[in-house]
Amino acid sequence: MLEQIISIDRMEHAVALFGSFDENIKMIENEYNVHVIGRDSELKISGEAESVSKAVKVIDSLLSFINKGEALSEQNIRYCMSLVNEGSEEKIQELSTDCVCITSKGKPVKPKTLGQKRYCQSIAKNTITIGVGPAGTGKTYLAVAMAVTAFRAKQVNRIILTRPAVEAGEKLGFLPGDLQSKVDPYLRPLYDALFDMLGAETYNKYVERGNIEVAPLAYMRGRTLDDSFIILDEAQNTSREQMKMFLTRLGFNSKMVITGDITQIDLPGGVKSGLKDCIRVLKDIKDIQHISFSEKDVVRHHLVQDIIKAYAKTEERRKNDRK
Repeated sequence: MLEQIISIDRMEHAVALFGSFDENIKMIENEYNVHVIGRDSELKISGEAESVSKAVKVIDSLLSFINKGEALSEQNIRYCMSLVNEGSEEKIQELSTDCVCITSKGKPVKPKTLGQKRYCQSIAKNTITIGVGPAGTGKTYLAVAMAVTAFRAKQVNRIILTRPAVEAGEKLGFLPGDLQSKVDPYLRPLYDALFDMLGAETYNKYVERGNIEVAPLAYMRGRTLDDSFIILDEAQNTSREQMKMFLTRLGFNSKMVITGDITQIDLPGGVKSGLKDCIRVLKDIKDIQHISFSEKDVVRHHLVQDIIKAYAKTEERRKNDRK
């Protein structure tokens, strides 16, 4: 058994570290099978030597977050633990970064994982960024945040968000209403992200002025998009022809972000995914960067990571069985 003591400078930092009903410390205790006791300005961690060492690294990292004014959440605590477990704790300090955008309610939007940080850096640096990874990794949300930031800074005059209108493995039938009403359900995740960043009233004002456009991919044909920040969401459901059509819409002083999850392709049988194809075709072109996310970048409920890993294992077994 080993005991190690960590000093905490300020009581409010200790309160933030422990969390409501000590939930943060309990997560660390359960992960490493250690015992953590807080007395005055000190924490005492006891348990097996290796476990105590890892728990101390996690707590030190979390305290550095708190010192910089970062709020702790279950997601970033679990992410810190995963980095420590794989011996990459030195990367944790890279996470503390400036916010990407401020939402309409005053909440800062920041990358929460190293994958998300690389993604935001790529969008800032490159004309075209292709973000590929599982659901819940913030691909669309961060792209919209970067678009709103560029728009507010007058780097672009328009934000254009689009996605293919492909049903996710189910037939929705003939939807009622006009053309916009029929396509709105497909575009809902894009509306939600924009409402969050701008607020409904500001969003509607910019739509009326033509500064913001949310439309199905088919509406992009024949256009040249200058001075625009263009996001193609759910790109795994584009055909090769659609993807080529979209990419060639790029105009002067514009940026494109293409997002998708190649494990959730809903195209009819025999149709090749334009997202898979463009990753291969464009891999050697400068100013185009491909960012891959993994289950570690998932910022939803921790069970989502486990679900993604379970499906990935099952798919791998199926591939092996076919060989």
